[in-house]
Amino acid sequence: MIKLTLPLDKKTVKSLKAGDSVLISGTIMTARDCAHKRIFEYIKEGKKLPFELKDAIIYYAGPCPAKPGMASGSCGPTTSTRMDSFAPTLLDMGLGGMIGKGEMSGEVREAIKRNTCVYFAAIGGAGALYGNAIKKSECIAFADLLSEAVYRLEVVDFPAVVAYDCDGNSIY
Repeated sequence: MIKLTLPLDKKTVKSLKAGDSVLISGTIMTARDCAHKRIFEYIKEGKKLPFELKDAIIYYAGPCPAKPGMASGSCGPTTSTRMDSFAPTLLDMGLGGMIGKGEMSGEVREAIKRNTCVYFAAIGGAGALYGNAIKKSECIAFADLLSEAVYRLEVVDFPAVVAYDCDGNSIY
């Protein structure tokens, strides 16, 4: 397992290869379908986003409410293809990468290569495991979207696999 500390620098991203197993520690953000639509409304209207995209990692997930003593409830990945129409633009704007479930489009893979980014795959059905890796959770944007709001998560040893590396290689 490769231990990664966020944010990732380009040298680290270039060292990652499709199929590498990683443990991610640091800050990630969640954003699902509704949050992506809202982000694009902001972009279209020329409004400043309420969070920084540069070098951020977006986890395609919506955390469940936390049980007492926990930072988050279950927080499993959602299907990434639903964000295909948004990802290339966000990567071109400085997004460092994504974490999700399943394949993404060829256009996304090209944007990953063009921007020296990375896409990590998380395991569907392992939401409780991912919830345990979350040490702090804070809603940072679009609270009205509830679990689809944007959350800032502090994670420790969040397990994933490099699905698409910055050279265009894929585990799929």
